[in-house]
Amino acid sequence: MTTASAFAASGSAVLTADPVTRPAGPDAAGPGVAGGTSEAGQVLAWARELLLPALRSAVDGLPEQVRAVAGYHFGWLDESGRPARESPGKLLRPALTLLCAQGAGGPAGSGLQAAVAVELLHNFSLRHDDVMDGDLTRRHRRTAWSLFGAPAAILAGDSLLALAIGVLAETPGSVATLCATTQDLIRGQSLDVSFEQRDDVSVAECLEMVSGKTAALLRCACELGARHGGGSPGQVAALREFGWHLGIAFQFADDLLGIWGDPQVTGKPALADLRARKKSLPVVAALAAGGPHSRELAEMYLGPQPLASRDLPAVARLIELGGGRAWAEAEAEHHVAAALDRLTAAVPPGAPREALVALAALVTRRAG
Repeated sequence: MTTASAFAASGSAVLTADPVTRPAGPDAAGPGVAGGTSEAGQVLAWARELLLPALRSAVDGLPEQVRAVAGYHFGWLDESGRPARESPGKLLRPALTLLCAQGAGGPAGSGLQAAVAVELLHNFSLRHDDVMDGDLTRRHRRTAWSLFGAPAAILAGDSLLALAIGVLAETPGSVATLCATTQDLIRGQSLDVSFEQRDDVSVAECLEMVSGKTAALLRCACELGARHGGGSPGQVAALREFGWHLGIAFQFADDLLGIWGDPQVTGKPALADLRARKKSLPVVAALAAGGPHSRELAEMYLGPQPLASRDLPAVARLIELGGGRAWAEAEAEHHVAAALDRLTAAVPPGAPREALVALAALVTRRAG
């Protein structure tokens, strides 16, 4: 069963009614209210309309030196500080927060502060990841560190983290959740960095890294949304688990795209993860599988010599022959099913649940 089929089989199919005009502001109706449920793109547009004014207001309060770097990263400024209109990204995580607030029984606006904090935390991690990974492009633009230097990008990231905590200062329980998530992100990134120096990374270690680096933040987004929306302890716990399983599926999809994704839509060079010799989930699974394809892959991928561009397609083929691609796709399906199960337990039928299903489907079939 494909990922898309798994969602269709869940019984929570997303309607395809035309979008309706909705009032702006924190208490605007959710996607599909009074007019049918939106598909994923329209759900994200609705969330963007709610989030961006509050997010930009928060970022505008940063010190001038880091505000310029952050403004460039979010797409509001160009490299010279002039106004720009670049994409700030899909804003998936804050959209999940807003929808989980609704799904738990509150208005979308009840999750707005939490959504802003989640997006700030996410972009703190991106600033640091780009520096550590040496990535030169993100969202089809040069990365902030490659323009402004690593120290400026790191300081901007640190400022975003402090701002995220400040946004939730009046809700200590939520601050504690945000800080615990930050520690999980750091743990996951530390493992990821350590993998670069090792040839013996196990599948279990790789999954532990993913749990911290990726799943923790989606878990946090959904948990905070449910809590700020007034959800019961059972709803908060179930939506927390929904976010965690969705985060694991997200990383499987991201790792598959990092090898087989189209650069025109991912915004990264072809076979970028292989060029960097990342120990991503499909790679580690193929290396651990045993057999002639695994051995040949190990000779090429773990050898002392740099991989030439002409070798990368052959490496990708060996990962596929070694079972890495099929395993990653199957595991993504497993976590999709688990996420849907927890969502069904937490959120009654209706527009918020259908919108969450649409976003979950987008996560596992997204193009970057």
